[in-house]
Amino acid sequence: MSLQVLLGLAFPPIAVAFRTAPPADLPRVDATGPSGCSYWRLAAEGESFYTEAADHYNCPIGAHTHGVDLPAETAAELQALVTTMVGLKYLEIAEVPGIPRRTSPFGVAMYGPFPQAPFTPDVVLVRGRAKQVMLLMEAARMAGVGSEIGVRLRPTCAILPETMRTGQATMSLGCIGNRVYTQLGDDELYVAIPGQNVSDVMGTLATIVAANQELERYHQGRRAAGPT
Repeated sequence: MSLQVLLGLAFPPIAVAFRTAPPADLPRVDATGPSGCSYWRLAAEGESFYTEAADHYNCPIGAHTHGVDLPAETAAELQALVTTMVGLKYLEIAEVPGIPRRTSPFGVAMYGPFPQAPFTPDVVLVRGRAKQVMLLMEAARMAGVGSEIGVRLRPTCAILPETMRTGQATMSLGCIGNRVYTQLGDDELYVAIPGQNVSDVMGTLATIVAANQELERYHQGRRAAGPT
């Protein structure tokens, strides 16, 4: 049974991978998006494709986390954006060096619905509500890849290099840019699962879901019975 069915997700998880070059049968994205995370929404709608470095220039923050080398004009835009965020007290300048970033040279980024995407994912991104994310993180913990270090804040796209670096499932509350570009609901957040471990997580998820259903019935019965 799929992650989407087990969790009752509104959107399918998406596969993301970084390679030096795309497979021959994978098309390039039809149009450059306003942000790197806008490609997540496109993949969740069923499209599989790859992007090149230039397809990420519109989003200097996303390009930074993806390890895209920016042309001088776009690099200046990134600096201006960071300055604006600092001026708004949204970000402290000391935070910037700590933002996760891919360190390998950028070739292409590939996206597609999971598990239909025609490539092996580095990361599987799951978008869900709090209870769905609770179940998934419990399954990830049972599978040995559940992070106990809390959640990642802005930028949302930093969960890709963070998950690849740590080999642990990473939870993100999202950021305002991501919520605009992906139309993420106010009650939704993300979990990123290392691609090499997604089958392990899927193997524990059915057990976690069944256990929670049984415990929910137990607790509902206790509540209905009232104090003893």
